[in-house]
Amino acid sequence: MIDITNPRAHGMCGNRLARIGEHLKTRFLDCEKIPGCQVLVARRGEVLYHYLGGLRDRERKSQMTEDTVFRIYSMTKPITSVALMTLFERGMFSLEDPVHRYIPEWSNLKVRSTGSYPDFQTISCDRSMTVRDLLCHTSGLTYDFLNATNLDAAYRDLGVARPRPGYTLKDMIDQLSSLPLEFSPGTRWNYSIATDVLGYLIEVISGQPFSEYLQENIFEPLGMVDTGFNLRDDQRDRFACCYERDTNKKLLLQDDSQDSEYQDRTYHSGGGGLLSTLPDYWAFCQMLEAGGVYNGNRIISSRTLAYMTRNHLPNGSDLSVHATGSFSETAYRGVGFGLGFACKVDPVLNGNPASFGTYYWGGLASTLFWIDPVEKLTVIFMTQLIPSSTFNFRGQLESIVYGALE
Repeated sequence: MIDITNPRAHGMCGNRLARIGEHLKTRFLDCEKIPGCQVLVARRGEVLYHYLGGLRDRERKSQMTEDTVFRIYSMTKPITSVALMTLFERGMFSLEDPVHRYIPEWSNLKVRSTGSYPDFQTISCDRSMTVRDLLCHTSGLTYDFLNATNLDAAYRDLGVARPRPGYTLKDMIDQLSSLPLEFSPGTRWNYSIATDVLGYLIEVISGQPFSEYLQENIFEPLGMVDTGFNLRDDQRDRFACCYERDTNKKLLLQDDSQDSEYQDRTYHSGGGGLLSTLPDYWAFCQMLEAGGVYNGNRIISSRTLAYMTRNHLPNGSDLSVHATGSFSETAYRGVGFGLGFACKVDPVLNGNPASFGTYYWGGLASTLFWIDPVEKLTVIFMTQLIPSSTFNFRGQLESIVYGALE
């Protein structure tokens, strides 16, 4: 059970925090815009509010429970990024290392100028792709679902980074070695499969399978007992179904909890492949909020974590200046990007009240989290609705949560 502390003791109003559940029930659950959800609000490491409501499985009328297992999609990215940086702290790579030092097949990457697959015309990169580029999404890679360019289409045609039987991280690397980049590394920001590539780098640098490295260095020390790439038999009855909206704005089953695609996966996506629970992700967030330590286990140093959550975009500017493509898990105005995390650089321009320096990310099925180091606030929201751009849960929750500060 998640223990709840008196909000007033930590400078928040319990009645105002209760507006979160009231809002979600009235605006989203009662009218079946989402199947079910959970929310956690914590300050200074203490949980001040926890709400759960609705169903985790509409087909079987299963109620949402605290231990419900969710597809967290891109909320995998911060975990992968922290894991990679634990190797950085061991001196095993530099952020400015060219990626081809670890992936020799990528020593001659090109940039697409015109054409479509398989007849791309290309030009040389201005410089080599670096590890920092992968962490910052300035690598020149892309995603198939962006549906913006001929390179996106090539990813779709080839099934790049699409889980299927027998497909591995090495298969993805081999496919990408034959494809050009969208742009020369470092010149733009584009949401991409770069974090999947980080999972492969972890394997090369550590000498361990990616999933094993996460288990030994992140999940076990944090007690994240329900987080992994494949659904276990003992989790099946707690697994949420995933939904999307049809043309009539009704919920349509996208992935059934009892016949899920999250079984026997050989492709372990560092950018979007993990399953987790709210208590597990809360343990990860507690470690972040506490500067890299949890229950006496130091995962990463406070200095490294502070470096990761700073804005690494040129001249301290925001994503509206550098981003290409129409979709990511963040708004662009007033938002910078670090090493695996978005970070708020201008709350006024962003239009929501979280503090300067707040860092965060979200997932395709509308899961999200943020950590505000100024107010010592952590918020986690879990549901299963694709795509995450359907509703502005982050903005609505920010308004209510910060309205509860005293």
